Amino acid sequence: MLEPGKRYVVMGLLDRHSLAWSIGHAISEAGGRVVYTIQSEVLKKRYLDSDRAIADSERAALEFRYCDVSVEDEVKALFAEVGPIAGVVHSVAYANPKTCLGEEFHTDAVQDVLRSYHVSSVSLATVARHAVPRLVNGGSIVTLTFDSSHAYPLYNWMGVHKAALEALVRALARRHGRDGITVNAVSSGPLATTASSKIPGFDRLIRWWKETSPLPWDPVTDRSAVADAVVFLLSRKARRITGQVLTVDGGASIMGCDLLESERPVHHPA
Repeated sequence: MLEPGKRYVVMGLLDRHSLAWSIGHAISEAGGRVVYTIQSEVLKKRYLDSDRAIADSERAALEFRYCDVSVEDEVKALFAEVGPIAGVVHSVAYANPKTCLGEEFHTDAVQDVLRSYHVSSVSLATVARHAVPRLVNGGSIVTLTFDSSHAYPLYNWMGVHKAALEALVRALARRHGRDGITVNAVSSGPLATTASSKIPGFDRLIRWWKETSPLPWDPVTDRSAVADAVVFLLSRKARRITGQVLTVDGGASIMGCDLLESERPVHHPA
């Protein structure tokens, strides 16, 4: 599906449970070459290097760069170094769970809100600005979002930032159409990752999804379904799709209420 041998930058890796990890594997399986970014060497040692479930041979084959997306000089240096690429995946988000998430929406921690906004939304524009010169003969930028058309309990400011991220996707799609570059987002259902485990009430959200989604939703195995959608948007098969949010959530976001007993999935198709 992807052009064989082309390079793709996948930003936001933390460990093998990250969505970025699943996306990178899907890109490799589709014929692409992957350059991962992780925020810092400290995080790499803490999460990735300590994971003994990763084979030494697989670990040695991984290509890494360090990049804090909130520091423009680091983003600029990243894309100056990687050379020609065919696509970029922005799988980056952050919110202080003690101040930006939880039972109370209002907070005095304005700086935490602004940092969350910068990392989770504004950084996509920074990435696009410096990636575009490296996207030879056009290319694709894909980011990850979560249903912003509803207000979810405890998700608070991250829901606001995801709405801003989706608006930014549309703005960047308009700006970079002249460059032959597509900009899209994939909105996924809740996925079990190290980062999502810090979200208050995340287990409750997963339970609600399983009660509501007309298609079975598995927060672990469906990381691959989301990754496949990202690969599609990176590919030439999506060459005339831009400024869109592709929803991969088992259908939960279209539901008006919980499933009736007669509507519940009876099996999980392969």
